[in-house]
Formats: sequence, C-alpha cells, structure tokens
Amino acid sequence: MTSGSGFRSDAMHREKNFPVASWIIHPRHRALILAFYRFVRMADDIADHATLAADEKLLYLDLLEAELLGKGETRAEAVHLRTALDRRGMPPRHALDLLTAFRMDVTKQRYENWDEVIDYCRYSAMPVGRFVLDVHGESAATWPASDVLCAGLQVCNHLQDCGKDFRNLNRVYIPRDALLASGASIEELGAAKSSLQMLQCLRSLAVKAEVLLNGGGALVSQVKDFRLGFEVSVILSFADKIVSMLKMRDPLRERVHLSPLELLLHGVGAMANEAARRAFGRGTRFKTTVDV
Repeated sequence: MTSGSGFRSDAMHREKNFPVASWIIHPRHRALILAFYRFVRMADDIADHATLAADEKLLYLDLLEAELLGKGETRAEAVHLRTALDRRGMPPRHALDLLTAFRMDVTKQRYENWDEVIDYCRYSAMPVGRFVLDVHGESAATWPASDVLCAGLQVCNHLQDCGKDFRNLNRVYIPRDALLASGASIEELGAAKSSLQMLQCLRSLAVKAEVLLNGGGALVSQVKDFRLGFEVSVILSFADKIVSMLKMRDPLRERVHLSPLELLLHGVGAMANEAARRAFGRGTRFKTTVDV
C-alpha cells in the first residue's frame, strides 16, 4: 500500500451532510481534526473497496493500526495522525475504535436487530464525537449526549444510503427484525423504488433516529467551547432536516441529502439560534434523554 490513490473510492464514498473541521472550529484544532478525518477516510476507502478481498482489507487495516501505534512509516495518514496526537498528548483510542468498525464492515454484512446496529455505532460513530470533544478539552460528562447524537447521525446515514450499500457492497445495516416486522425483505433494497412495506420499515427507523437526535441535542448546552457549540448546533439543524426528509421520502428512489443552499440556510439559522441562546439564556429545544 504505497499510495492512498489506489484505495480512493470517491464514487462510493458517502455524501457528507455534516461539517468536518469547518471554519466554525478554531484554527488551532482544525489540523488535528483533519488529520483524524483523513486517517478515517483512508480506512473507510479500504473497507469499501470494490475489488480487494476481505483478507486483504483486514491486512491493510492492521497496517494502519500498526503505523498509528508507531510501528512503521509507510502510511502518511497514520503517521500524520500519530504525530498530531503526540503533539497534543492525546492517545489514539478513538481512531482505534473506528478501525474496529471498519473491520466489522469487512466481516459483518447483516444486522439482526436495533441493538446490533447501536453496537456498531459504538465503534463507527460515537468515537468521532468523543474525539472532537477531547480535542476541545471538554469533559467526559459530555460523552453520553454526544454518543446518542452520533448514533442518530449514523442511522440517518444508513437510511440515506441503504440502496447503494446493498447494491454496491452487499452490506445491509437495516436490521432483519425491522424488515420482518414490516413484511419487507433484504432483496427489496436493490429495487429502484421502495414497496409500501419497505417504506414502513425505513420510516420507523427514521423515527428511532429522530429520538436519538433529540437526545443528543442536550450536547449544545453542555459544551463550553463557544465555537464547538455553534458547530454542534449546525449539525443538529442539518440532522433535523434530514430526518424529516427520511420520514417523507423514499431513499431508494429519491435523493435524501441537503443541497448547498439548504446547508447554507440551515447553517446560518442554527448559528443565529445558538447565538441567541447563549446571549439570552434561552433553553435548547432538544430535551429528551436517551440511553444507548
């Protein structure tokens, strides 16, 4: 693995609805967050690669882990992240958790129930939020709200891309018991349009994702960093719109992503609301407490 370009799969890489080290984040944190993102992106591209065999993917993921831990210098993404973490005196724990998720992507293609999906989120999504919080020096007391927020974002992503994941990767994050309860089948994910049964299944999961997002909304008032509070508010605004779209649209037939204009409008609105909350002590509109 001498060049990252051989593993880039931009056509398959999921559209991003949420900012990654946006201009809202303070510049002193941005380089470390981007190093983390590039490492994760490389691992994602390996796990989703169309032609690599499963055992090859696992070997490459093992190599990324080894070099992140200081055993080698061939992978720029691992070396850069390792160096950036060392400068801040931070351990690689969150990146290692994410590698566990990417190994799951290689070896586990079906999920039996909601609990299995949430367990996947513990490795695929929750470490991202925890990492960003740690970078900003936030208390670990913010982790529970971050965890449910990140799980909700991950489930939304799974619903948005359920057709592509099945057709291109034979990977299904929609739990079997949810399909069974709605009278739908896994094979229907390859169709150009959802049946009524599949729509019922996907929309019921969107409601579950909405509950998680509402629980994660408590994070806004918990974080102390001013800029990070704005970032979380923007992410919540985007997620709120996306989950509403998932409850109305058919992700097998329609695009369920925000346009650039929608991203701009919702982002500006979210920042204005957060500025008012901080200035006047107005409470957050997200109140639900959720355990995952």
